[in-house]
Amino acid sequence: MSQLHRVALAAALFAAAGTAAAADPIKIGFIDPLSGPFANVGESEVRHFQLVIEGINARGGVLGGRKFELVTFDNKASPQESVLALKQVIDQGIQYIVQGNSSSVAHALIDTLDKHNKRNPDKAVLFLNYAAVDPVLTNEKCTFFHFRFDADADMKMSAITDAIAQDRNVTKVYLLNQDYAFGHAVSKAAKAMLATKRPDIQVVGDDLHPLGKVKDFAPYVAKIKASGANAVVTGNWGNDLSLLVKASKDAALKVEYYTYYGGVTGTPPAIGEAGAGHLKMVSQWHANIGTPGTDKWVTSYRERFKGAKDDFFYSTPVTSVEMLAKAMDQAKSAAPLSVARALEGMRWQSDTGEVFMRPDNHQLIQPLFISTFVKADGKNPKFDVERTGFGFRTDRRIEPKDTELPTTCKMERP
Repeated sequence: MSQLHRVALAAALFAAAGTAAAADPIKIGFIDPLSGPFANVGESEVRHFQLVIEGINARGGVLGGRKFELVTFDNKASPQESVLALKQVIDQGIQYIVQGNSSSVAHALIDTLDKHNKRNPDKAVLFLNYAAVDPVLTNEKCTFFHFRFDADADMKMSAITDAIAQDRNVTKVYLLNQDYAFGHAVSKAAKAMLATKRPDIQVVGDDLHPLGKVKDFAPYVAKIKASGANAVVTGNWGNDLSLLVKASKDAALKVEYYTYYGGVTGTPPAIGEAGAGHLKMVSQWHANIGTPGTDKWVTSYRERFKGAKDDFFYSTPVTSVEMLAKAMDQAKSAAPLSVARALEGMRWQSDTGEVFMRPDNHQLIQPLFISTFVKADGKNPKFDVERTGFGFRTDRRIEPKDTELPTTCKMERP
């Protein structure tokens, strides 16, 4: 073979290798429960990410044609299992992870990622947090390779306590939460904010229960009933909220429930008519905000997953992956360090308005909504939830600037 042929062959092989690398999918590791008491929530979230990723891939992907691929890891809602899953992620060369169920899991992932990324900067992993809302994660424990796309517990509690403060019928509040990082954060913030905004309100109960272990909430409901509470504030999610509301229905407990996750998969069917007019939720999204974009997600999810019993509920998978795609195209790179720098300070037009990624602590600033679970009439609310005949109707919208809180984050940047 002549020297000219060798050079030509080498050039062809190099070009082919470059084309193959450019076509390689960008894998995103999903680390959340796919078995156990919260499996239905995790499975729903997988469908949400699939829908978003399919849409981005259909329009050409990122970086001139690279597609996203979701790789799922069942962490059984356990911090220990999550760390094991993260090690599999690293071993497989995956450089992006998403997680949201349980702030305790998020704490464990951040601790492990921090050590890994400092020791292996060329193999860094970027953590896109779509629902773990312990405020500490973007304050004392903030880290460069972690970005949160949901509002934190304090931001949401500020909206909840504003609503409670303006309701003169509420004089006694009961706090009931899961016994882990997020539940503690909800309890602490509720007490502090209510004392400031409505010092006349009595906190008549403050209970913490094991995460995902309680099968019968009747004893807790009995305590709430005996306390004379007008309102219950709870960060419970999944079966821990469904079973609580079901027990309340069985005991004919009539209180206002202020929740973070009243619309999460499985909860609306458990609530049914008993929750109508009494179940309230703070969220960054719900099905009846009424923009063309929000309507599209509801209808496209139902069309794509016809056999599923759930509905589109989480907008944070949309925000996180769309902003990830924008960051990659801006950085002209899929390298986590470059992408993280592009995400800092990014503004993106969501279906509910402009959102902004704070560069000082990597907390997304976005509109929030307080809504109430009511009978769906095809107009307001237009969409029911999980075919129950009931849906969420907006009580108030909180603008992004009014959700921003001070941070104690002291970011160390690579």
